[in-house]
Amino acid sequence: MESSHEAFFAGVAARFLMMTGAFLLWQGKAQEAPLPDAPAMAAEEAGGALLQAPPSARRRAPEASPKSREEKRFARADKDDDGRITRDELFEPRKKAFAKLDKNGNGALSFEEWAARTVDKFAGADKDRSGWLTGPEFATTAPKPAKRRASCACG
Repeated sequence: MESSHEAFFAGVAARFLMMTGAFLLWQGKAQEAPLPDAPAMAAEEAGGALLQAPPSARRRAPEASPKSREEKRFARADKDDDGRITRDELFEPRKKAFAKLDKNGNGALSFEEWAARTVDKFAGADKDRSGWLTGPEFATTAPKPAKRRASCACG
C-alpha cells in the first residue's frame, strides 16, 4: 500500500516539474527586437566621400542563401570545384578503403580478403587447427563487453 502512495506522489511531482518547465519555456521566449541603426561614420574617416543617407536609403549587404543539403554534398564530392563530379572524384575516398582490404595488391578482393577479420578470428579461435570450432573455442570469439564508466565521481 505504501508503494502506491509513493508512486502517486512521484507522478504528482513529475507533472508539477513538467508544467513548471513548460511555463518557464513559454515565458522565456525572446521577442525579436529591431536592431539599432549602425552608427554613421564621420566624413573624415571615409576620406570625405561618405554621403550621409537616411537609414531607409542605406544599402544593405546581400544575405547569403543557405546551401541545400544536396548542394553541400555535391560540393564535397566536386574536389576541383569545376561544377562536375568525375568518376575519379567520386571513387577516390573508396580507393583507400579498398587498398586496405586488398592484402595482395592484385586489384581484386577474394572472399578471404573481404572477410579478413572474420577469417583471422576463426583461425585464432581454432586452437587445435581442426578446421572447426568446439563450444569453448567458439566462446573465445564473443565480443568483449563494453567498459562501464563509473556512475559517480567517487572513484
